[in-house]
Amino acid sequence: MKVARRGAGGPADKGRKTAVSEDARQLVHIAFGACALLLRWLTWFEATMLASMAVAFNLFALHRLGGARLFRPDERGRYRLKSGIVLYPTAIVGLLLLLPERPDIVAGAWGVLAAGDGAATLIGRHAPILPLPWNRAKSLGGTLAFVVVGSLAAAALMWWCREAVIPPVYWWYPFAAAVLGTLVAAAVETIPVSFDDNVSVAGSAALVMWIVSLVSEDLLAMTVAKATEVLPAAVALNAVVAAAGYFVRSVTVSGAIVGAVLGTAIFVATGWQGWTLLLATFGAATTASRVGWRRKTALGIEESRGGRRGAANAIANTGAAAVAAAMSALSYGHDAAMVGFAAALTAGGSDTVASEIGKALGRRTFLITTRRRVPAGTPGAMSVAGTTAGLIAAAALGSLAAGLNLIPWSAVAPVVAGATAGALLESILGATLEPRGVVNNDILNFINTAVAAYVAIKVWGLM
Repeated sequence: MKVARRGAGGPADKGRKTAVSEDARQLVHIAFGACALLLRWLTWFEATMLASMAVAFNLFALHRLGGARLFRPDERGRYRLKSGIVLYPTAIVGLLLLLPERPDIVAGAWGVLAAGDGAATLIGRHAPILPLPWNRAKSLGGTLAFVVVGSLAAAALMWWCREAVIPPVYWWYPFAAAVLGTLVAAAVETIPVSFDDNVSVAGSAALVMWIVSLVSEDLLAMTVAKATEVLPAAVALNAVVAAAGYFVRSVTVSGAIVGAVLGTAIFVATGWQGWTLLLATFGAATTASRVGWRRKTALGIEESRGGRRGAANAIANTGAAAVAAAMSALSYGHDAAMVGFAAALTAGGSDTVASEIGKALGRRTFLITTRRRVPAGTPGAMSVAGTTAGLIAAAALGSLAAGLNLIPWSAVAPVVAGATAGALLESILGATLEPRGVVNNDILNFINTAVAAYVAIKVWGLM
């Protein structure tokens, strides 16, 4: 999906050679997706073994059998292990291991990776249209190609493999899951980080498809009927709050719009109680951001845009909670989903409190990975003041969730445990991967909230 660079580089014949090699690489990338058709007949073991053989072939033999031109210059020699040519089938092996009973989801994610990502790169090179504002290495033309071609390929493959799934899926599932999975994967592919998109595209598409598989048709109909009653009030209320947030300089325009959409979805799914918890989380994060503003500004570690939060920040901190809220209404795992919802919001709010209070009041900050003292604001840094503030905020928000009858009081401890686990993982990844550009702060925030939800649900299930 990269924007083609015209007129830059060496001689014209060298440019043509590079273009042909890249186009050939993408055509092979797309063609390999046809192997997903076999998932309708292959057993799980057969499919996993064949995909593993593809990994070994691409790693050890392809470059010796005329495929050297498919490897970019920085993917040759000992770097082949990290090349897209090798990570592509590796991602398929991973999906097969994680979803042994869902060949339709594996096939759908494979279709998104093969056809969607491949078409995006080809179109992005030859008809980019416009570069994307948040990542000028990606183009509007490539993104549109990703969504259209990826959705069609994923839907066709999921429909083709639906008979291999027991119990049978709803008739609409392949199409809804394909479109939603492709949209999310296309958005993930445009994030300006160095994490390989063969893994991120396939993984994000499969995750969304799996979540959609949990939706009950009956509960979906009930939720839609409920939405028609509460939607006007939910939209109006969130519009007012979003406008107020913009005028007090807490959010940008994009942050206000996306926040209003997420807030509306949460209100419809969880009622005023869930929305109140969302508002309390946002309030805690905003207040903490203002603490010690002069010190943060003097040290150059204050929040960007004067503390205003944008669309990416809203999705990173609230996206996982919004998904959990939706699943509480659309699936039969209502109680578990509500624990995940409370944990995700608690993690997002308490982590921001910990970070901002640590930067404002922390006198000794250290990396969790090395225990070496580092300046405040260093990615992955922790402090006693920040950690204490985060734990207090997590306990308060978890207790508020119980007080609002969103979760039982017995789930408060699991929610705090989940928020703590998410924060620790975020600190580790922030110290190790963020400086190398593998992830950014928004990705870390999303991982934090998602892991918090998962851990809280698991801990609560053991009680």
